[in-house]
Amino acid sequence: MSITCLFSTPIIAQDIAVLKYQGGGDWYSNPTSLPNLISFCNANIGTAIHSKPEVVEAGSTDIFQYPFLHMTGHGNVFFSDDDAKNLRHYLISGGFLHIDDNYGMEPFITKELKKVFPNQEFVELPASHPIFNTYYKFPKGLPKIHEHDGKRPQAFGLFHDSRLVVLFTYESDLGNGWENPEVHNDPESVREKALKMGANIIKYVFEN
Repeated sequence: MSITCLFSTPIIAQDIAVLKYQGGGDWYSNPTSLPNLISFCNANIGTAIHSKPEVVEAGSTDIFQYPFLHMTGHGNVFFSDDDAKNLRHYLISGGFLHIDDNYGMEPFITKELKKVFPNQEFVELPASHPIFNTYYKFPKGLPKIHEHDGKRPQAFGLFHDSRLVVLFTYESDLGNGWENPEVHNDPESVREKALKMGANIIKYVFEN
């Protein structure tokens, strides 16, 4: 994937980074999740992603080095005007943001993304969307990994020029399923389901 950066020359990369945001929310949640997902992808779907994801701040031009940003947490999220402007430039220039709600982010992220795309609303992705079938098959759509309050898992998207630029996975908790087995004591079948869905997201982004 080539990202047309507004601040430097275009960069071709297949790497991912964790998005650090303001507001006091725990952007650093699930520290073993992305390294495990990267290892799974490199072993199973032919990627060659650096094993250690970097950390980039929402307002930094460093985000333009990565075609894929991952964001998670439980609580408050805040984007300054500069953060929002930078994220918007990044996303409309070819970047992608995956937000995995670790339970508690939804009211904050919905509000803050209005600063990035003021005229857009999240759209729920149907189970027929290619992201659920790009490598592994999820005929029912986003899988449920951790049960908290009985709500069904949902995948929401924001689009720019018909391209999916933000994916918000809600009531699923994929990142917990990606973590080391001893962290949540999930059955291997649950971890595998989470990793396969994560691999689908990565493959979809890198190929679109």
